[in-house]
Amino acid sequence: GFPESYDRAHFISFLSAVKSGRPRVKAPVYSHLIYDVIPDKYVVVDQPDILIVEGLNILQPGELPSTGKPILFASDFLDFSIYIHAEEAYLRKWFVERILSLRDTAFRDPDSFFHQFSRLSELETIDMAIDVWDSINRPNLVDNVLPTRGRADLVLTKAEDHTIETVQLKKL
Repeated sequence: GFPESYDRAHFISFLSAVKSGRPRVKAPVYSHLIYDVIPDKYVVVDQPDILIVEGLNILQPGELPSTGKPILFASDFLDFSIYIHAEEAYLRKWFVERILSLRDTAFRDPDSFFHQFSRLSELETIDMAIDVWDSINRPNLVDNVLPTRGRADLVLTKAEDHTIETVQLKKL
């Protein structure tokens, strides 16, 4: 899973190849069942008119090397970027709800990353989800995700019911 499965150099190479018009560029397939890339499984991207790239790291500027040499970031390949924002309390609530919904699906699959939690009661599952939120997801949100909001061309803010509450477009 992340960050171990995130191969920044390969991702930049993929974006560069697609942006330059190379045909039949392969991208690894990520499995939400095992929470990692599937070895030797790829999707082929063949000169698309539009490519939608989704992920938490897309707008991160990264760290510059101490040598001072310029390096490429994923955002260098984007023509337009969208950041979907929601209040932290909503994100936490949605995360706990998602984990609870997984109890009836992924928790039951022996091949699933979540199967290890299949014997937890509902209350134990909620406690585990809150612990994961507090120890992993919230720090990642605060340290890595929220700071990228200002780098987006468009910010959509979701309400508690997932509807779009506000739309903020940067002057292009």
